Amino acid sequence: MQLWLVAAFASALFAGIVSILAKCGIKTIDSDVATALRTCVVAVFTWVMVAIAGSAGTIGGISPKSWLFLALSGLATGGSWICYFKALSIGDVNKVVPIDKSSTLMAVVLSIVLFNETGDLGLRLAGTALVAACG
Repeated sequence: MQLWLVAAFASALFAGIVSILAKCGIKTIDSDVATALRTCVVAVFTWVMVAIAGSAGTIGGISPKSWLFLALSGLATGGSWICYFKALSIGDVNKVVPIDKSSTLMAVVLSIVLFNETGDLGLRLAGTALVAACG
């Protein structure tokens, strides 16, 4: 099995666990505080992984364009997390998660439009439709 596929399935597993743990953690605190705390844990964990991988030395080689898009991605992530935690704090997990996961459909459509990722388009669209139908 290819590494990207293993990583993608692991991501899905962890994302599913996130929803349950987050719902348990935000029962008695403000959702924005919960998001900030979670973000701190993610930041520490990520930097530990950078240290373990020994890839901190590559930071100097990041282009300004990559910095821009990574910063914009970070802002989008922050907006997503703030909204997600607010939704989880006031709504049911089984209602919030399927709506949140519609981002998968958005990402597939945007990848086709922006990056011309049209290889195996029929299979890609069939898989996306299956995800949408089962989600």
